[in-house]
Amino acid sequence: MALWGGRFTQGPDQRFKDFNDSLKFDYRMAIEDIDGSVGWAKALCEVGVLTEKECADLQQALKDLKEEVSKDLHAVAVAGDEDIHSYVERRLIEKVGDLGKKLHTGRSRNDQVALDLKLWCRGAVDEILKAINHLQLTLLDCAKRHEGDIFPGYTHLQRAQPVTFSHFLMAYAQMFERDYARLENARELMNVCPLGSAALAGTAYKIDREELAKSLGFSGPTRNSLDAVSDRDHVLELLSCASISMIHLSRFAEDLIIYNSGEANFIELSDKVTSGSSLMPQKKNPDALELIRGKCGRVVGALSGMLVTVKALPLAYDKDLQEDKERLFDAIDTWHDCLYMAALVLEDLKLNKTNAIKAAKGGYSNATELADYLVSKGVPFREAHSIVGRTVLYAIQKGKALEDLSVDEFDQFNNVIGGDVYEALELSNIIKKRDVIGGVAFNQTTAEIEALTAKVKARM
Repeated sequence: MALWGGRFTQGPDQRFKDFNDSLKFDYRMAIEDIDGSVGWAKALCEVGVLTEKECADLQQALKDLKEEVSKDLHAVAVAGDEDIHSYVERRLIEKVGDLGKKLHTGRSRNDQVALDLKLWCRGAVDEILKAINHLQLTLLDCAKRHEGDIFPGYTHLQRAQPVTFSHFLMAYAQMFERDYARLENARELMNVCPLGSAALAGTAYKIDREELAKSLGFSGPTRNSLDAVSDRDHVLELLSCASISMIHLSRFAEDLIIYNSGEANFIELSDKVTSGSSLMPQKKNPDALELIRGKCGRVVGALSGMLVTVKALPLAYDKDLQEDKERLFDAIDTWHDCLYMAALVLEDLKLNKTNAIKAAKGGYSNATELADYLVSKGVPFREAHSIVGRTVLYAIQKGKALEDLSVDEFDQFNNVIGGDVYEALELSNIIKKRDVIGGVAFNQTTAEIEALTAKVKARM
């Protein structure tokens, strides 16, 4: 069924129809279209376009249709209608006859699709927020299990300073906390109702748009009809939130892939999230993490595509905007799946503590501590930095760790170094010394875990 055609003498070419029709993907907004129609029926009743009985009959028919659609949403996709709005109107007419034709009074597909998409986005945000919460709790549980477990810290993929595995995990927990906040802000910005904007100039009926918006769960109505029907900022913002979060997930995946490698062997991934090789029986490939990393490009590509689609669109609605849904639906599905997959990876992840400590001790990661030790003895830092550099070079040539050098060997570079240097170079003491908010000290990490756990649980 098409919602237009009176001024046409010919039907569309089948090739154009296939090219133009959107039901095959916008069927996903069926529930939202029905909910919006229920609200519009009530608004029409309040301005006298519908009688109380007509409104009640329409709302009951829409309720029945919603129940049918909910049982098999995918069946809607192959119904053959032009779009989801055509489908809902056709089914409504089948149920209540000509009364169904009155529902579109004062309404356009332009404000209808704008409404449906906002309702869908709002629901998608709520589901993604749950997924982020779930991942954060899994990260926090893993971090709590590994409090105090020493781990090598890197810059430039070179061993830098010792940290803890918990501190590493909490870095990502904080990233996802920002993702959560960004998404909450996006939800607040999108939560204005476009219905009543009609095609571009506003409806001709004295609809109480404040009440209509409230009935559909919005904070209020949009304030400009031209903007309302052509606005897709909420799509761009959701795709932007998804892209940033997927970049976080991709970085997380890459770190774990490196740490899981045979060369590092700091962690072991569960059989549940790995696969083997068709040729090499010894292989255990980190496929879940590699897919998360790969799907990042898919989501970022959706954002890039949408930005290009809207970059030069004139006001108000243009059919180009039909291109918003497929990439949005796919990006949100992908993001949702990756959040839960990342959590699954963490559930049975094992830390190879022996290798992690060995790596943290290697690479002269306690060199900065030796410089700080010299500073504590009155040596200016810049001079201490140079002394330690020469000391490290000597240790490399001798094939020794700094803590394995004798006091006499240290004395070659500066005679203020005494036996107390070995306590300063001990990894656990190095970590304890970083006792500032956000630092790697054990008590700071514990406080960070407890604070974020309480925050995440409070919003569930």
